[in-house]
Amino acid sequence: MTSSTDPVTREWNGLTIPAAGTYLLDAAHKRVGFVARHMMVSKVRGDFADASATITIAEDPLASTVSATIQAASINTAQTDRDAHLRSPEFLDVEKFATLEYRSTGVKSHEGNEFVLAGELTIKDVTRPVDLKVDFEGVGRSPFGQDIFGFSASTEIDREEFGLTWNVALESGGVLVGKKVKIEIEGEAIRQS
Repeated sequence: MTSSTDPVTREWNGLTIPAAGTYLLDAAHKRVGFVARHMMVSKVRGDFADASATITIAEDPLASTVSATIQAASINTAQTDRDAHLRSPEFLDVEKFATLEYRSTGVKSHEGNEFVLAGELTIKDVTRPVDLKVDFEGVGRSPFGQDIFGFSASTEIDREEFGLTWNVALESGGVLVGKKVKIEIEGEAIRQS
């Protein structure tokens, strides 16, 4: 925890950004969600209830880093049978691969409050490069004395590139589950040091 006299913010390239330090994703103020096509005609939305992240804001903001861990078994689409299938070896195989991991490798670019974060996503035993588009939403000090900042992030992956290849062909053409999965993240991070 920081003291009430520590600086909360600083100015950088026309933005008010968090002070340098280590921040943890606030479990009470986060959503790690996804969207996938179903039967070629609609979208299924879901999320992972159990996710953690450490965000290190560097003195040079472009040298900042993120590491995140998602508990695979916490997947939830509000449909019990589908969730059980997604946890099975045909998809995430949560008994064998308990977590999904993301590690940043650098900030590729920024414009205004939008940043492109390069990194590596690991699902099951496959690690592939994935860029996240990150929108910095703001920074401040909570009524409880916590330094916080907010962000949202998104990307799209091809699930088959991670070995998630299960599918069923439809009589009408196409497949039951789309290959592309959109990832949507919203969160607040709390300064630790």
